[in-house]
Amino acid sequence: MIDRRGFLAGLAAAGLARGARPVKIKKMFRSPDGHPNALESTPEGLWVGEQTTDRAYLLDWKTGSVLKKVDTESSNTSGIAYGGGFLWMSANGKAVGRAPRPTDAKSGEIVKVDPETGRTVARYPVPDGGGVHGCVYVDGALWMTCFKWKAIVQVDAKDFHVMHKIPIALTRPHGLAWEPPGMWVMFSNDYVIQKLNVKDGRVLDEIKLTKGHDPDPHGMDLYEKHLYYCDAGISPGAKDSGSPNAGWIVRIESPAV
Repeated sequence: MIDRRGFLAGLAAAGLARGARPVKIKKMFRSPDGHPNALESTPEGLWVGEQTTDRAYLLDWKTGSVLKKVDTESSNTSGIAYGGGFLWMSANGKAVGRAPRPTDAKSGEIVKVDPETGRTVARYPVPDGGGVHGCVYVDGALWMTCFKWKAIVQVDAKDFHVMHKIPIALTRPHGLAWEPPGMWVMFSNDYVIQKLNVKDGRVLDEIKLTKGHDPDPHGMDLYEKHLYYCDAGISPGAKDSGSPNAGWIVRIESPAV
């Protein structure tokens, strides 16, 4: 992770106001199917959830080459996690950009997937009955965005009972990244990444992206002290965003000088 104290001190020293471009973005590689909407970091590689094909890919960290391809029964994939030996896919409702399938979600669901075969092990409705984007697996629990509740919610991965909620103030929460005592949350409408205290939702830190300059923010995760995120190239309402960075996976390098 970027040194957060140095990051904020650098902004103050440079006299950068909120809304200016405070970070340097490095393009890493494009996703295999061109609509990455979910990221999950592991030492073995970067898992990418594709929004239109609903495949999960494990990519090499250095080259972006495909290490594994998994066809899943997710739909409108908007989040991905790995833990407990399984992939956890956020199926954010009906399919986008492909023909419908009988297994497509009617509303937000988490699809538990065997990463070797793509077989669906279980399906769980999102606790608030609404849509879902980011998810992350931590110590036997799954954290996810819950739109109707306007919260990040922790559930037991065994039976999906709700364990804890973090309130959020901004809109369209997307990618999640675990960095205790906080959780990084990507807010796609606001082009802001906030680190929230996992106990009470208090804002511990914030990174501002620039709309029209930086890639559109969707899925996100943390790996070796850097935040990574992806541009799905799809806007709300299943429309082509027209983003010149569509399909790219990028890394936040440092504050702009």
